[in-house]
Amino acid sequence: MTTDTTTPAPAAAETAMTDASGAPSPAGPAALSDRLAEVWIELEERLDRVPILRALDEGTVTIDDYRRLLFNLRQQVVDGSPWISRAASNFDIDHFTLRAAAIKHAEEEHRDYLMLERDYVAIGGSLDELRAGRKNLGSEALSGYMFTYADRPNPVGLLGAMFIIEGLGAKRAAGWAARFQEVLGLADNQVHFMQYHQEADGAHTGDLEAILDSGIIDDAAADEIVRCAEVVARLYALQLEELDR
Repeated sequence: MTTDTTTPAPAAAETAMTDASGAPSPAGPAALSDRLAEVWIELEERLDRVPILRALDEGTVTIDDYRRLLFNLRQQVVDGSPWISRAASNFDIDHFTLRAAAIKHAEEEHRDYLMLERDYVAIGGSLDELRAGRKNLGSEALSGYMFTYADRPNPVGLLGAMFIIEGLGAKRAAGWAARFQEVLGLADNQVHFMQYHQEADGAHTGDLEAILDSGIIDDAAADEIVRCAEVVARLYALQLEELDR
């Protein structure tokens, strides 16, 4: 049995916005969704080459590999709610919808790392060692980028980051959890972090798609969203490639 390596990109809108002349707008939902779908496909191709995910797919992954993965992920996951909160604080009143969405998302995410810690302990890891760990090279780059971008005035481009991060949770995490269970014989309480994110991030991607399809994204914002998605996709894969470095 192999893991799914052809996961479709998060759903795209089918109808483009039009300008006053009736011509398609570059920032219309379909145009933006198509651009994001291209980023997603490239990410999927890169993930297929990540050593630990290849081992998972081939059935050669070990419990030590899974423990290392959780150890490395935790150091970045713990930063998730803080950078979302920082982004929320930098949206002005003209971006109230985005500010409100970010505040809600930060509240929903701020305990996620605790689930990961429980999984780590459940497979024999030391909580003290986990909490004393440092970010790997990819996680340092990813967290640094997210906090820096969140400090910008009205950081609309972070919708692209959410497209990648929440998309991975919704589309890939549960499959990874199931495969770890199949290969390693793990119980649900040892893969709960990944299982949880299929449902939670599925809801988040639905909220994101509603924003992207709402008509509030102009051409400049669309460019920022796509660029941010490209950077985050590369850095997220990097943190999986650079375990323990």
